This record gives sequence, structure tokens and C-alpha cells, in this order.
Amino acid sequence: MNWDTVLFHTINGWTGQSPALDWFMLQCSTAGNFVALVVVWLVWQLWINWRQGLLAASVLGVLIGVGDFTGTQLKIWMARPRPCQVWLNVNELTGCGGAFSMPSNHALNAATAAAFLGVLFPSTRWVGGILMVLIGLSRVSLGAHYPTDVIAGWAIGGILGMTAGYLMLQATAKSL
Repeated sequence: MNWDTVLFHTINGWTGQSPALDWFMLQCSTAGNFVALVVVWLVWQLWINWRQGLLAASVLGVLIGVGDFTGTQLKIWMARPRPCQVWLNVNELTGCGGAFSMPSNHALNAATAAAFLGVLFPSTRWVGGILMVLIGLSRVSLGAHYPTDVIAGWAIGGILGMTAGYLMLQATAKSL
């Protein structure tokens, strides 16, 4: 076995060991929880600076859509089976998921949001980074992805989010 499968089995082995950890990993993997946090934060930004908050929220919505579409197309192109389709005794709490694994769209979307918001609002970097790591870890723990699927999602999302964030900073700096 290579490091990816060894690390997968190690992290996935945590599942079923602690009801509290299982619950926490499920919460980290529930997209609605992450979306709710981002929406609350963006509403706060709207309150502080409605123009910048509205622009950031709009661009982030488009970025998540683009990232999700890109991740889905890459999954089809790469056609990597999910760990739960390859290995016996994978601990699953949410079912096996879709047909393909690489990249993790959860990780991609989390990294897109974390990178984009981290560029625009540097004080959010540590929170975004922690959430991004927890979401990625949860995808492996729940048996849906290999660690390399998550790393690929982080890389693609990070590039997408940072690029859009820096372009937005440049565009808004010129308009001031």
C-alpha cells in the first residue's frame, strides 16, 4: 500500500471509535453548516461595509459554482473510484457518495472560500484555514475520499480563491 491508502485507513479508522468524534466529523462534512457560517460572516461584512460585502458575497457565490462545476468535470475525467468502492471494511457514516472521488468538491469549495476571504479579509485566514482542514479531514474520516483527493481539492480551490481575491483587490483599488 502507498502512503495515500495507509493514511486513508488510519484516518478512516477513527470513525466508529467515538460517537462525539463521529458527530463532529458529520457536522464538518455537512455543507450547510459551512455555508451558514460564511453567510453569517458575510452579513456582518454587509453591515460594516455593504458595498464591499455585497461584492464579496456575489463573487464568492460565483466562485463556489465555478469550483463545484470544475471539480465535477475533473471527477468524470479522472474517474478515480471512491475508497468505499475499492476497499472492504471502509467505515462510512453517510454512504459511499457519487461515482468518483478525485478531487473532493467539499475540500475544493472550502479552500476556495477560505482563500478568497483570506485575501480580501486577512484576519479571517486562521479561521478559514482551520475550517478548510476540518472539512477535508472529515471527508477522509467518513470514507468518501482519499487524502490526495482532499489535497487536490485544496490546491484547486486555493488557486481559484486566491486568484479571484487578488483580482478583486486590484479591481477595487483602481475604482477608488
